Amino acid sequence: MTKVYNIAIDGPAGAGKSTIARAAASKLNFVYVDTGAMYRAMALHFLRKGISSQDEAAISEAVKTADVTLAYDNGVQQVILNGENVSGLIRSEEVGAMASATSVHLSVREKLVELQKGLAARENVIMDGRDIGTCVLPDADLKIYLTASSRVRAERRYLELKGKGQDCSLEEIEKDIIKRDHQDMNREHSPLKQAEDAVLLDSSEMSAREVIERILMLFEERKLEERS
Repeated sequence: MTKVYNIAIDGPAGAGKSTIARAAASKLNFVYVDTGAMYRAMALHFLRKGISSQDEAAISEAVKTADVTLAYDNGVQQVILNGENVSGLIRSEEVGAMASATSVHLSVREKLVELQKGLAARENVIMDGRDIGTCVLPDADLKIYLTASSRVRAERRYLELKGKGQDCSLEEIEKDIIKRDHQDMNREHSPLKQAEDAVLLDSSEMSAREVIERILMLFEERKLEERS
């Protein structure tokens, strides 16, 4: 039976996990699993139903009517919510904030983690999120904890939104990032933290290309260690 390889990339909001993981997956011909997009799709479901992020009972009930799946169109991941492609609807700041606030609920995590584990058992994957190396894929072949300063992360997000023609405030974005860091690191279930065996990469002064090259090099080193 052919060995299946898993790479886990964790880190705080705005660290560039999705961009890095997607590019590295493309170079390795791995499946890229954007777990954050799955949580965002679930958050969109809650927003559409007008549910408060604090209403745990309503969220637990709404989870039962949410079917979040992944599809691939020419190698590009598409996020499907109850049969609707919502890939273009889940990247707003509102949905992101809701995803961070509702991911603390156990019912949400259990629903999505089951799908994530199933994918990783069948395919070579690079999966990014907040608790991949610690909870979802504790036996991943390579674990990365990707971070950057809150200011650098805010500046990157600011430029991204400006490039899309959206009016935004750098100070407000940084404030939101710091708030989300606190929520993610202090939630009761599967908090954001660096796995003991994860490699720390601070991208504050690194380009995306440098980070990708570093991850590919680390993966090759792990494979060589395995063979020796």
